Amino acid sequence: MRFVLVSNYINHHQIPLCREIMNIIGEGNFTFLETQPMEAERLAMGWGRDMGDLSFVMQYDKDSYAALKLIAEADVVLLGWTLSSKVMDACLERVSEGKALIRMSERIYREGRWKAISPRGLAAKYHEHIKYRKDNLYMLCSGAYTAGDFRLIHAYPDKLLKWGYFPKFEEVPVKDGYKDQEEGKLGDNIDAKIKCVGNSAASLAYRPVNILWAGRFMRGVKHPEYALHLAGALKKADIPFSLRMVGGGEMKDELEAYINENDLGANVKMMGFLPPEKVRELMKTADIYLFTSNHLEGWGAVVNEAMNSRCAVLAGEGAGAVPYLIKDGINGLTFKGENEAEFIAKGVKLAADRKLILALGNAAYETIRDEWNPHTAAARLVDLAGSLVNGAAYTPPQTGPLSRA
Repeated sequence: MRFVLVSNYINHHQIPLCREIMNIIGEGNFTFLETQPMEAERLAMGWGRDMGDLSFVMQYDKDSYAALKLIAEADVVLLGWTLSSKVMDACLERVSEGKALIRMSERIYREGRWKAISPRGLAAKYHEHIKYRKDNLYMLCSGAYTAGDFRLIHAYPDKLLKWGYFPKFEEVPVKDGYKDQEEGKLGDNIDAKIKCVGNSAASLAYRPVNILWAGRFMRGVKHPEYALHLAGALKKADIPFSLRMVGGGEMKDELEAYINENDLGANVKMMGFLPPEKVRELMKTADIYLFTSNHLEGWGAVVNEAMNSRCAVLAGEGAGAVPYLIKDGINGLTFKGENEAEFIAKGVKLAADRKLILALGNAAYETIRDEWNPHTAAARLVDLAGSLVNGAAYTPPQTGPLSRA
């Protein structure tokens, strides 16, 4: 099977899936077609490191003729996001020719579904999506809200499948327990625990809870300020903790001022941008990972990585990855919309309950290990591709990647 994955550019979150596909169909049969250079901001975050030796990557700008020929002749094409109209048209032309094409997309109305009533917008969506509603074409929904967007415009009926991003899976041993867990100190009453944890003798059994936040300091999207507000609440409750914040951006000065004004310098460390592999190492030492992005976050691959690292993840349910990956109270905690009060209340209770931290972190790891990983995703994707190429019916799995969205 000659398989072509078309997207804007490759990054460290996509490479593991690509390698797993190649393990199944053979390295020479797979190509990742980049349609644009990576943005400077992403490069500054370390996303472009070690990308030069990927022999399976083709760049459209370097040989557009060969790229379009590859799209036309491949057995199956998986089309992601691209700004190139020529690439888009070449991929969609495959449908009219009866060739196998699979789409993948994040939300198309993440800023509001009211945009679906725009005549101009609907015309564009008709050309790209709606006109193919009866064709043998599946849409892989990268995020829990993508399927709802496409149902709104009656595209891909009964052909919307769960999808996402699949960072490298790593074996991570069970993290060290806490002294109080074995000794059963402070009992099981979380509220009482919060009140007595202060400077009591029992609290000396605790080491500080290690908390991590990572991302761009973007106003109105990532909400890094929520993490600092939680830090203030933890300090007020006398719960021992350390918070590391990885990243940078427009809110950096504002966040640093808040740390100084609220005397949080002993508990909070600003790390700046770090390469992705360094962030993964920090996740392995963290107990709690905070993911505070709102509905403007299409997916959020750091959620996969933190769960893989056995972190207890506290995440906003508006981001695309969260409803797919986290079941509240089972393998993580979620908060609604941009409800900061709920976020802080759950964060304080979680930081005070060491048994819950361990239980959620271990369950999170199992979710990634057992289903939401590059190997499982690649095997199911190749199965879907084979069905399309051979004109056979496709039966989605019951749960996880490529189950019905």
